[in-house]
Amino acid sequence: MSIPRAKNNSLEALFKDLSPRDFYLIFDSNDREHPVLSRHIDHRAIGVVYNPRQETGNYVPTILPERYDAFIFIEETNPLSPLH
Repeated sequence: MSIPRAKNNSLEALFKDLSPRDFYLIFDSNDREHPVLSRHIDHRAIGVVYNPRQETGNYVPTILPERYDAFIFIEETNPLSPLH
């Protein structure tokens, strides 16, 4: 599935510009107090139900280390293929 470009000032737009493109973050108690990570930022919710035609409704305001214990960002991936 092709995903529309991330909206400006979203978490995905921010991460897309970082290098390396694929990475993970693990949050501890210090991160939950960090001023940069303690602000709301829009985060695209892609999961079991996702409709790219309703892209504006797919974003939720998020304080990253409060919502997740860890976060994985993968720029591009491929679908799984069944084993025979």
